[in-house]
Amino acid sequence: MVIDDMGIGYSVVKIILEEKHLSPYAAIQGGVYSSIIDTAAYWAPYSELPEDVGLISMDVNVHNLASVTGGMIIARGERIKIGRTICLAHVLVESEAGRILAEGSSKLLITKGLQTIPNMTGYSATTIPPKFI
Repeated sequence: MVIDDMGIGYSVVKIILEEKHLSPYAAIQGGVYSSIIDTAAYWAPYSELPEDVGLISMDVNVHNLASVTGGMIIARGERIKIGRTICLAHVLVESEAGRILAEGSSKLLITKGLQTIPNMTGYSATTIPPKFI
């Protein structure tokens, strides 16, 4: 899974399906939709929040609309609202051909000083650029 694009109020996350993403019936597992929706929802409001703020998923609602057996799926996240303590984001998941596969939303808790990007990068070798360049 990769973050393909991100900006003010939106994110685009892509994943190329592999055998490990499929059920025994050779169709995508529902958890893949859930994971990509959660990820795109997290990154959609990210650019609009202060540097010392983190986000925690409070819930993720997923509607599986169609199945797919391979190829790339694309999740487009959109920030709906940022409040004082909660963000709401909506995500649409499509195939490369533009077929709608799933739809979902997530409420995210805004946390000051918790789960910030410096905290996140401390646990991995990955670096993430600052929000405000």
